[in-house]
Amino acid sequence: MRKSSLRRACAALAAVTSLTLAATACGGTTKNDVKKEEGGSGASAGKADPNAETKKGLTVAFLPKQVNNPYFTTADKGGEKAVKELGSTYKEVGTSSGTDTAGQVSYVNTLTQQQVDAMAVSAQDPGALCTALKQAMKNGIKVVTYDSDADAECRNAFVSQASAEDLGRTEVQLLAEQIGYKGEIAILSAAQTATNQNTWIDYMKDELKDDKYKDIELVKVAYGDDDAQKSFQQTQGLLQEHPNLKGIISPTTVGIKAAAQYLSGSKYKGKVRLTGLGTPNDMRKYVKNGTVEAFELWDPAKLGELAAHTSVALASGRITGKEGETFTAGDMGEYTIGKDGVINLGRPTVFDAENIDEFDF
Repeated sequence: MRKSSLRRACAALAAVTSLTLAATACGGTTKNDVKKEEGGSGASAGKADPNAETKKGLTVAFLPKQVNNPYFTTADKGGEKAVKELGSTYKEVGTSSGTDTAGQVSYVNTLTQQQVDAMAVSAQDPGALCTALKQAMKNGIKVVTYDSDADAECRNAFVSQASAEDLGRTEVQLLAEQIGYKGEIAILSAAQTATNQNTWIDYMKDELKDDKYKDIELVKVAYGDDDAQKSFQQTQGLLQEHPNLKGIISPTTVGIKAAAQYLSGSKYKGKVRLTGLGTPNDMRKYVKNGTVEAFELWDPAKLGELAAHTSVALASGRITGKEGETFTAGDMGEYTIGKDGVINLGRPTVFDAENIDEFDF
Protein backbone atom coordinates (compact mmCIF):
# COMPACT_ATOMS: atom_id res chain seq x y z
CA MET A 1 0.00 0.00 0.00
CA ARG A 2 1.49 3.31 -0.94
CA LYS A 3 1.48 5.90 1.81
CA SER A 4 3.00 8.86 0.00
CA SER A 5 0.91 11.18 -2.10
CA LEU A 6 0.65 10.17 -5.75
CA ARG A 7 1.24 12.56 -8.57
CA ARG A 8 -1.38 12.38 -11.25
CA ALA A 9 0.92 12.53 -14.21
CA CYS A 10 3.86 10.45 -13.12
CA ALA A 11 2.62 7.52 -11.31
CA ALA A 12 -0.75 3.97 -15.11
CA LEU A 13 -3.52 -2.20 -18.24
CA ALA A 14 -1.70 -3.51 -20.03
CA ALA A 15 -1.71 -4.33 -23.40
CA VAL A 16 -4.27 -6.18 -21.51
CA THR A 17 -3.26 -8.38 -24.30
CA SER A 18 0.51 -8.49 -24.18
CA LEU A 19 0.68 -6.41 -21.02
CA THR A 20 -1.97 -8.20 -19.06
CA LEU A 21 -1.88 -8.51 -15.29
CA ALA A 22 -0.74 -12.03 -14.47
CA ALA A 23 -0.76 -13.72 -11.07
CA THR A 24 -0.70 -17.33 -12.12
CA ALA A 25 0.25 -19.96 -9.57
CA CYS A 26 3.17 -22.21 -10.33
CA GLY A 27 3.59 -25.86 -9.43
CA GLY A 28 5.94 -28.77 -9.75
CA THR A 29 7.84 -28.00 -6.58
CA THR A 30 7.72 -29.12 -2.96
CA LYS A 31 7.19 -27.19 0.24
CA ASN A 32 10.67 -28.07 1.42
CA ASP A 33 12.41 -26.48 -1.54
CA VAL A 34 12.49 -23.10 0.12
CA LYS A 35 11.96 -22.22 3.75
CA LYS A 36 8.88 -20.05 3.77
CA GLU A 37 8.26 -17.59 6.57
CA GLU A 38 4.78 -17.82 8.01
CA GLY A 39 2.54 -15.11 6.61
CA GLY A 40 5.09 -14.03 4.04
CA SER A 41 6.53 -15.00 0.70
CA GLY A 42 9.46 -17.23 -0.11
CA ALA A 43 11.71 -15.00 1.93
CA SER A 44 14.92 -16.46 3.33
CA ALA A 45 15.18 -17.07 7.05
CA GLY A 46 16.04 -14.09 9.24
CA LYS A 47 14.54 -10.82 10.35
CA ALA A 48 14.52 -7.57 8.48
CA ASP A 49 16.57 -4.65 9.76
CA PRO A 50 14.76 -1.55 8.48
CA ASN A 51 17.69 0.58 9.67
CA ALA A 52 20.29 -1.42 7.78
CA GLU A 53 22.51 0.59 5.48
CA THR A 54 21.65 0.33 1.80
CA LYS A 55 24.38 -1.77 0.23
CA LYS A 56 26.28 -0.40 -2.74
CA GLY A 57 28.15 -2.30 -5.41
CA LEU A 58 25.40 -4.88 -5.85
CA THR A 59 24.54 -6.41 -9.21
CA VAL A 60 20.83 -6.26 -10.00
CA ALA A 61 19.60 -8.01 -13.14
CA PHE A 62 16.30 -7.38 -14.91
CA LEU A 63 14.73 -10.19 -16.90
CA PRO A 64 11.60 -8.89 -18.70
CA LYS A 65 9.11 -11.04 -20.57
CA GLN A 66 10.53 -9.69 -23.81
CA VAL A 67 13.47 -7.41 -24.55
CA ASN A 68 12.96 -4.64 -27.12
CA ASN A 69 9.27 -4.49 -26.24
CA PRO A 70 8.50 -0.76 -25.74
CA TYR A 71 6.60 -1.43 -22.52
CA PHE A 72 9.44 -3.40 -20.92
CA THR A 73 12.06 -1.06 -22.33
CA THR A 74 10.35 1.76 -20.47
CA ALA A 75 10.00 -0.32 -17.29
CA ASP A 76 13.59 -1.49 -17.32
CA LYS A 77 14.94 2.00 -17.97
CA GLY A 78 13.16 3.04 -14.79
CA GLY A 79 14.84 0.13 -13.03
CA GLU A 80 18.24 1.02 -14.45
CA LYS A 81 17.95 4.61 -13.30
CA ALA A 82 17.09 3.57 -9.75
CA VAL A 83 19.79 0.89 -9.51
CA LYS A 84 22.49 3.31 -10.63
CA GLU A 85 21.27 6.03 -8.27
CA LEU A 86 21.53 3.49 -5.44
CA GLY A 87 25.19 2.89 -6.28
CA SER A 88 24.85 -0.56 -7.80
CA THR A 89 25.29 -2.19 -11.20
CA TYR A 90 22.36 -2.82 -13.51
CA LYS A 91 22.10 -5.42 -16.24
CA GLU A 92 19.28 -6.58 -18.49
CA VAL A 93 18.96 -9.97 -20.15
CA GLY A 94 16.10 -11.72 -21.88
CA THR A 95 14.61 -13.23 -24.98
CA SER A 96 13.31 -11.39 -28.03
CA SER A 97 10.16 -13.53 -27.91
CA GLY A 98 7.46 -13.10 -25.32
CA THR A 99 6.73 -16.84 -25.38
CA ASP A 100 10.22 -18.38 -25.18
CA THR A 101 9.76 -19.88 -21.72
CA ALA A 102 12.74 -22.21 -22.06
CA GLY A 103 14.91 -19.24 -22.95
CA GLN A 104 13.73 -17.32 -19.89
CA VAL A 105 14.46 -20.30 -17.64
CA SER A 106 17.94 -20.48 -19.16
CA TYR A 107 18.54 -16.81 -18.33
CA VAL A 108 17.47 -17.36 -14.71
CA ASN A 109 19.91 -20.26 -14.46
CA THR A 110 22.72 -18.18 -15.99
CA LEU A 111 22.11 -15.30 -13.58
CA THR A 112 22.20 -17.80 -10.72
CA GLN A 113 25.55 -19.15 -11.92
CA GLN A 114 26.83 -15.59 -12.18
CA GLN A 115 25.75 -15.02 -8.56
CA VAL A 116 24.04 -11.69 -9.11
CA ASP A 117 22.78 -10.18 -5.87
CA ALA A 118 19.19 -9.77 -7.03
CA MET A 119 17.04 -10.35 -10.07
CA ALA A 120 13.78 -8.73 -11.11
CA VAL A 121 11.79 -11.06 -13.34
CA SER A 122 8.56 -10.66 -15.31
CA ALA A 123 7.46 -14.27 -15.61
CA GLN A 124 6.36 -15.57 -19.00
CA ASP A 125 5.25 -18.85 -17.45
CA PRO A 126 5.25 -18.88 -13.64
CA GLY A 127 4.99 -22.67 -13.49
CA ALA A 128 7.98 -23.25 -15.75
CA LEU A 129 10.11 -20.64 -13.95
CA CYS A 130 9.36 -21.73 -10.42
CA THR A 131 12.10 -24.35 -9.99
CA ALA A 132 14.76 -22.09 -11.47
CA LEU A 133 13.71 -19.15 -9.28
CA LYS A 134 13.80 -21.32 -6.17
CA GLN A 135 17.31 -22.45 -7.06
CA ALA A 136 18.35 -18.82 -7.33
CA MET A 137 16.94 -18.16 -3.87
CA LYS A 138 18.78 -21.19 -2.46
CA ASN A 139 21.95 -19.57 -3.74
CA GLY A 140 21.24 -16.42 -1.75
CA ILE A 141 19.94 -14.36 -4.66
CA LYS A 142 16.98 -12.11 -3.92
CA VAL A 143 14.16 -12.63 -6.41
CA VAL A 144 11.60 -9.96 -7.21
CA THR A 145 8.83 -10.43 -9.77
CA TYR A 146 7.29 -7.44 -11.48
CA ASP A 147 4.42 -7.02 -13.94
CA SER A 148 3.81 -10.79 -14.09
CA ASP A 149 4.05 -12.82 -10.90
CA ALA A 150 5.18 -16.29 -9.91
CA ASP A 151 3.91 -18.27 -6.94
CA ALA A 152 4.73 -16.66 -3.59
CA GLU A 153 7.14 -19.47 -2.72
CA CYS A 154 9.18 -18.79 -5.85
CA ARG A 155 10.20 -15.20 -5.10
CA ASN A 156 10.77 -12.81 -2.22
CA ALA A 157 8.34 -10.13 -3.36
CA PHE A 158 6.05 -9.18 -6.24
CA VAL A 159 5.80 -5.57 -7.44
CA SER A 160 2.26 -5.28 -8.78
CA GLN A 161 1.17 -2.62 -11.26
CA ALA A 162 -1.89 -1.61 -9.24
CA SER A 163 -4.50 -3.26 -7.11
CA ALA A 164 -7.58 -4.69 -8.79
CA GLU A 165 -9.72 -2.45 -6.62
CA ASP A 166 -7.87 0.70 -7.69
CA LEU A 167 -8.13 -0.24 -11.35
CA GLY A 168 -11.86 -0.91 -11.11
CA ARG A 169 -12.91 2.05 -9.01
CA THR A 170 -10.77 4.70 -10.70
CA GLU A 171 -12.17 3.92 -14.14
CA VAL A 172 -15.70 4.61 -12.88
CA GLN A 173 -14.50 7.79 -11.19
CA LEU A 174 -12.81 8.96 -14.37
CA LEU A 175 -15.84 8.37 -16.60
CA ALA A 176 -18.27 9.84 -14.07
CA GLU A 177 -16.35 13.11 -14.10
CA GLN A 178 -16.45 13.20 -17.89
CA ILE A 179 -20.23 12.68 -18.17
CA GLY A 180 -21.17 14.90 -15.25
CA TYR A 181 -22.28 11.99 -13.07
CA LYS A 182 -25.37 11.41 -15.17
CA GLY A 183 -26.46 9.07 -17.96
CA GLU A 184 -26.28 5.54 -19.30
CA ILE A 185 -22.91 3.80 -19.50
CA ALA A 186 -21.61 0.46 -20.75
CA ILE A 187 -18.52 -1.66 -20.27
CA LEU A 188 -16.60 -3.19 -23.17
CA SER A 189 -14.54 -6.02 -21.68
CA ALA A 190 -12.26 -8.70 -23.12
CA ALA A 191 -13.33 -12.34 -22.75
CA GLN A 192 -16.31 -13.18 -20.58
CA THR A 193 -14.10 -15.64 -18.69
CA ALA A 194 -11.16 -13.27 -18.14
CA THR A 195 -10.54 -13.38 -14.39
CA ASN A 196 -8.79 -10.02 -14.13
CA GLN A 197 -11.42 -8.25 -16.24
CA ASN A 198 -14.25 -9.72 -14.19
CA THR A 199 -12.55 -8.71 -10.94
CA TRP A 200 -12.18 -5.13 -12.15
CA ILE A 201 -15.79 -5.08 -13.34
CA ASP A 202 -16.98 -6.31 -9.93
CA TYR A 203 -15.22 -3.32 -8.34
CA MET A 204 -16.75 -1.01 -10.95
CA LYS A 205 -20.23 -2.25 -10.07
CA ASP A 206 -19.50 -1.85 -6.38
CA GLU A 207 -18.23 1.69 -6.94
CA LEU A 208 -21.43 2.55 -8.79
CA LYS A 209 -23.44 1.70 -5.67
CA ASP A 210 -22.19 4.92 -4.09
CA ASP A 211 -24.95 7.51 -3.87
CA LYS A 212 -22.95 10.02 -5.93
CA TYR A 213 -23.52 7.79 -8.96
CA LYS A 214 -27.29 7.55 -8.43
CA ASP A 215 -27.96 9.17 -11.83
CA ILE A 216 -25.63 6.81 -13.70
CA GLU A 217 -27.01 3.52 -15.05
CA LEU A 218 -24.85 0.63 -16.23
CA VAL A 219 -26.93 -0.74 -19.10
CA LYS A 220 -24.71 -3.49 -20.46
CA VAL A 221 -21.39 -5.33 -20.24
CA ALA A 222 -20.24 -6.35 -23.73
CA TYR A 223 -17.35 -8.65 -24.60
CA GLY A 224 -14.93 -8.11 -27.47
CA ASP A 225 -12.67 -11.06 -26.60
CA ASP A 226 -9.58 -8.85 -27.02
CA ASP A 227 -10.16 -9.03 -30.76
CA ALA A 228 -9.93 -5.67 -32.52
CA GLN A 229 -12.64 -6.34 -35.11
CA LYS A 230 -15.07 -7.85 -32.63
CA SER A 231 -14.47 -5.03 -30.15
CA PHE A 232 -15.13 -2.51 -32.94
CA GLN A 233 -18.39 -4.29 -33.77
CA GLN A 234 -19.40 -4.52 -30.12
CA THR A 235 -18.94 -0.76 -29.77
CA GLN A 236 -21.15 -0.20 -32.79
CA GLY A 237 -23.74 -2.58 -31.36
CA LEU A 238 -23.76 -0.86 -27.98
CA LEU A 239 -24.58 2.47 -29.59
CA GLN A 240 -27.28 1.01 -31.79
CA GLU A 241 -28.87 -0.76 -28.84
CA HIS A 242 -28.50 2.20 -26.48
CA PRO A 243 -28.73 5.44 -28.49
CA ASN A 244 -28.69 7.50 -25.28
CA LEU A 245 -25.39 6.05 -24.13
CA LYS A 246 -23.16 8.68 -22.53
CA GLY A 247 -20.00 6.72 -21.85
CA ILE A 248 -18.06 3.50 -22.25
CA ILE A 249 -15.41 1.94 -20.01
CA SER A 250 -13.08 -0.53 -21.71
CA PRO A 251 -10.56 -2.10 -19.29
CA THR A 252 -8.53 -3.67 -22.10
CA THR A 253 -6.08 -2.00 -24.46
CA VAL A 254 -7.47 -3.83 -27.47
CA GLY A 255 -11.03 -2.85 -26.57
CA ILE A 256 -10.40 0.80 -25.81
CA LYS A 257 -8.40 1.28 -29.01
CA ALA A 258 -11.09 -0.40 -31.14
CA ALA A 259 -13.83 1.61 -29.45
CA ALA A 260 -11.89 4.82 -30.02
CA GLN A 261 -11.43 3.89 -33.67
CA TYR A 262 -15.18 3.44 -34.10
CA LEU A 263 -16.14 6.59 -32.21
CA SER A 264 -13.61 8.78 -34.03
CA GLY A 265 -15.29 8.09 -37.37
CA SER A 266 -18.86 8.30 -36.16
CA LYS A 267 -21.44 10.90 -35.21
CA TYR A 268 -20.78 9.98 -31.58
CA LYS A 269 -17.29 11.49 -31.53
CA GLY A 270 -17.06 13.95 -28.64
CA LYS A 271 -20.56 13.02 -27.48
CA VAL A 272 -20.01 9.54 -26.07
CA ARG A 273 -17.14 9.53 -23.61
CA LEU A 274 -14.65 6.69 -23.61
CA THR A 275 -12.15 5.71 -20.96
CA GLY A 276 -10.48 2.60 -19.63
CA LEU A 277 -7.05 1.03 -19.71
CA GLY A 278 -4.82 1.75 -22.67
CA THR A 279 -1.29 2.59 -23.71
CA PRO A 280 -0.28 6.14 -24.67
CA ASN A 281 1.07 5.06 -28.06
CA ASP A 282 -2.23 3.37 -28.96
CA MET A 283 -4.40 6.21 -27.73
CA ARG A 284 -2.41 9.33 -28.54
CA LYS A 285 -4.17 10.11 -31.84
CA TYR A 286 -7.59 9.69 -30.25
CA VAL A 287 -6.74 12.03 -27.39
CA LYS A 288 -5.41 14.62 -29.79
CA ASN A 289 -8.40 14.46 -32.16
CA GLY A 290 -10.90 14.84 -29.32
CA THR A 291 -12.33 11.32 -29.30
CA VAL A 292 -10.96 10.50 -25.85
CA GLU A 293 -10.56 12.97 -23.02
CA ALA A 294 -8.61 10.80 -20.58
CA PHE A 295 -7.79 7.17 -19.85
CA GLU A 296 -5.45 5.39 -17.50
CA LEU A 297 -2.76 2.79 -16.97
CA TRP A 298 0.19 2.40 -14.68
CA ASP A 299 3.50 4.05 -15.56
CA PRO A 300 5.89 1.19 -16.41
CA ALA A 301 8.92 3.37 -15.63
CA LYS A 302 7.68 3.71 -12.06
CA LEU A 303 7.01 -0.04 -11.95
CA GLY A 304 10.63 -0.74 -12.90
CA GLU A 305 11.88 1.86 -10.44
CA LEU A 306 9.96 0.26 -7.58
CA ALA A 307 11.21 -3.20 -8.59
CA ALA A 308 14.77 -1.90 -8.39
CA HIS A 309 14.27 -0.32 -4.96
CA THR A 310 12.64 -3.53 -3.72
CA SER A 311 15.54 -5.64 -5.03
CA VAL A 312 18.16 -3.48 -3.33
CA ALA A 313 16.19 -3.31 -0.08
CA LEU A 314 16.00 -7.12 -0.03
CA ALA A 315 19.70 -7.54 -0.81
CA SER A 316 20.54 -5.01 1.92
CA GLY A 317 18.49 -6.88 4.53
CA ARG A 318 16.12 -3.97 5.10
CA ILE A 319 13.18 -6.21 4.19
CA THR A 320 12.65 -9.94 3.75
CA GLY A 321 9.34 -9.87 1.88
CA LYS A 322 7.18 -10.49 4.92
CA GLU A 323 3.75 -8.90 5.19
CA GLY A 324 3.76 -5.64 7.13
CA GLU A 325 7.38 -4.67 6.48
CA THR A 326 7.92 -1.14 5.19
CA PHE A 327 10.65 0.51 3.17
CA THR A 328 11.27 3.78 1.38
CA ALA A 329 11.69 3.73 -2.38
CA GLY A 330 13.50 7.00 -2.92
CA ASP A 331 11.26 9.91 -3.85
CA MET A 332 8.44 7.48 -4.62
CA GLY A 333 7.81 7.36 -0.89
CA GLU A 334 7.15 4.60 1.62
CA TYR A 335 5.64 1.24 0.76
CA THR A 336 4.20 -1.52 2.90
CA ILE A 337 4.48 -5.14 1.87
CA GLY A 338 1.11 -6.84 1.68
CA LYS A 339 -0.08 -10.42 1.88
CA ASP A 340 2.12 -12.97 0.10
CA GLY A 341 4.84 -10.40 -0.44
CA VAL A 342 2.83 -8.21 -2.81
CA ILE A 343 3.75 -4.54 -3.17
CA ASN A 344 1.29 -2.38 -5.10
CA LEU A 345 2.75 0.44 -7.16
CA GLY A 346 -0.22 2.68 -6.45
CA ARG A 347 -3.15 4.22 -8.23
CA PRO A 348 -2.94 4.21 -12.02
CA THR A 349 -1.70 7.17 -14.02
CA VAL A 350 -4.25 9.25 -15.90
CA PHE A 351 -3.23 10.18 -19.43
CA ASP A 352 -4.71 13.20 -21.19
CA ALA A 353 -3.72 15.88 -23.68
CA GLU A 354 -1.47 17.58 -21.15
CA ASN A 355 0.83 14.66 -20.40
CA ILE A 356 0.45 11.97 -23.05
CA ASP A 357 3.47 13.09 -25.07
CA GLU A 358 5.68 12.48 -22.04
CA PHE A 359 5.25 8.71 -22.46
CA ASP A 360 6.44 6.31 -25.16
CA PHE A 361 5.05 2.80 -24.75
